[in-house]
Amino acid sequence: MNQMQNFTKGFFKENAVFVMLLGMCPALAVTSSAINGLGMGLATTFVLVMSNIVISLIKNFVPGKVRIPVFIVVIASFVTIVDLIMAGYAPALHEQLGIFIPLIVVNCLVLGRAEAFASKNSLGSSALDGLGMGLGFAMALTMLGAVREIFGALSFFGYKFAPGDGILVFILPPGAFIALGFLIVLVNKFTKKA
Repeated sequence: MNQMQNFTKGFFKENAVFVMLLGMCPALAVTSSAINGLGMGLATTFVLVMSNIVISLIKNFVPGKVRIPVFIVVIASFVTIVDLIMAGYAPALHEQLGIFIPLIVVNCLVLGRAEAFASKNSLGSSALDGLGMGLGFAMALTMLGAVREIFGALSFFGYKFAPGDGILVFILPPGAFIALGFLIVLVNKFTKKA
């Protein structure tokens, strides 16, 4: 598989949310708005890229018996960095995302890419894989948040485009399942034609 395929597979072919159904906790919990989805997606992308880079560099020095705990420590280090930076420079978003930022440590997507890809591939391929999968995850969370915000609050990225209230269910947790279901159908219909 060439480098560009490594990068683009995370957008539709192997999208964590729409195809592999990974990372559902943040996908359903924090995507009540597009900005929340984008913020969580970019935070996860940073963690994915940086942890893939480090794991790719240290893979030959880590004994097999402690491989997973070492990967978790590497991931947790970058999650801590993201958490502190977001708390300092984007406190409103940090407050909205809350506990879901530290939970990036146990996101199946991040640990899965570390184990399945970064621990077996070169630095460049691992960085591209992390970037592609992370941006695909960010795209999915932003799309889900945008749909929920448009229908639930009649706004987009916080800007109200119509008077009145939207359909309340889209802002509530059941709306996440409804919107996700429709988006999965649309993505599958789109990718099956391509």
